[in-house]
Amino acid sequence: MELNQLTIHELKEKLKEGKTTSVEITESVFKRIEAVEDKVHSFITLMKDSAFDEAEKADKAIREENNIGLLTGIPVAVKDLLCTKGVKTTCGSHILENFVPPYDATVVKKLKEAGAVLVGKTNMDEFAMGSSTETSYFGITKNPWDLEKIPGGSSGGSAAAVVADECIASIGSDTGGSIRQPAALCGVVGLKPTYGRVSRFGLVAFASSLDQIGPFSKDVEDCATMMNVIAGYDPNESTSVSADVPDYTRYISKDIEGWTVGIPREYFIEGIDSEVLDAVEGAIEEVKRMGGKTVEISLPHTEYCVAVYYVIAPSEASSNLARYDGVRYGFRVKDGRDLLDMYKMSRSAGFGAEVKRRIMIGTHSLSSGYYDAYYKKASQVRALMRNDFDEAFKTCDVILTPATPTPAFNIGEKMDDPLQMYLCDIFTLSANLAGIPGISIPCGYTKSGLPIGLQLLAKHFEEGKLIQMASAYEKSSKIEKRRPDL
Repeated sequence: MELNQLTIHELKEKLKEGKTTSVEITESVFKRIEAVEDKVHSFITLMKDSAFDEAEKADKAIREENNIGLLTGIPVAVKDLLCTKGVKTTCGSHILENFVPPYDATVVKKLKEAGAVLVGKTNMDEFAMGSSTETSYFGITKNPWDLEKIPGGSSGGSAAAVVADECIASIGSDTGGSIRQPAALCGVVGLKPTYGRVSRFGLVAFASSLDQIGPFSKDVEDCATMMNVIAGYDPNESTSVSADVPDYTRYISKDIEGWTVGIPREYFIEGIDSEVLDAVEGAIEEVKRMGGKTVEISLPHTEYCVAVYYVIAPSEASSNLARYDGVRYGFRVKDGRDLLDMYKMSRSAGFGAEVKRRIMIGTHSLSSGYYDAYYKKASQVRALMRNDFDEAFKTCDVILTPATPTPAFNIGEKMDDPLQMYLCDIFTLSANLAGIPGISIPCGYTKSGLPIGLQLLAKHFEEGKLIQMASAYEKSSKIEKRRPDL
């Protein structure tokens, strides 16, 4: 098995025992990138020179047993909406195509402090607006399991890079399912932490009350390690919560004997793919064999989640994206007649169709005479949805649902029908609206070999429970470990 195919914990053991070096691991990763990147297109920017510099520093630290972090020598990729000092941060957009931040996002800083080797910035839907990574200005990322399929979005590049072994783990962001949905469609582990658990400082905002940064990994133990690195309070970020952060690896290999697992009836809807349904029902039976008890629950306001999300998220996006005006940084047209004309022309040329659509929806929802009917009402329903989860968790430890209604679909299949594209996130939106943590883990494959994901949800700041149950399920179910044939 090649080094780039191994997990964080496997590589850490080899590094500790002197059986390999970070330079050798990094060479294996870049050799893989050279072999498959033209097919998959996981990255926007590669950081090869600095990656080998970091790998050499990691090997020196290991040799001298000095300042060894949780990720020392491990190649990691970062979604291209996290600021990286001296390295382009494009957000998959034309308007920020050449933007080079003067500072690192807190998560990037923490990765570096933990000794990670940053290999590149991953492709994404423009400004994280999309469910398929088809709206990127830099081209489409393809699903490594089937190059005619989408990898999910908006963090499709981060998910594809992990399953294609172009990195060992990666970082994405999740506003309405953008970690869990591509994790499910690519067959990797993806966790959206509680809102406020991971600092958003240095994240280019889409919807500020919904965005959260989280990891992609090859197994649950690696997910726990990544969370140990990135979680925690940050005084630079106003929504960061000062709450104790446990050692998430302590939840690995624990059982769930006696746990109550909630099965929400609203998530098992008409139209869900039969193979997805079969896989999730198989997972429910596995939970029972593991000693868990299942109970049917209701989350009655789930039916409004798509409508609520697509008022709140575009409204916040409209506000956040107002700063991109061609004046201080980013793309600017050169032939505007006056300042207003330059604003309009720069934004018209700089933003893609989906971003423009959401800006217009959001601006309308916030406009005079419509605010109460749209944004205010959506916020009120959002509070009811949060209450639904609070009530549900009085009777269960975690909630189990499908991660997506279908497996990965064909590239171009839904691009001309925005509503169908928005419905791809129907099972993931509620967790963002409620601010609770969620994880997607593999639970099987379709007959054609596409991965299927299982979603677990828990109370605020109970990521440990998600990791415990996900780890127990991973070991008990013994889902076959497959690799895409690229």
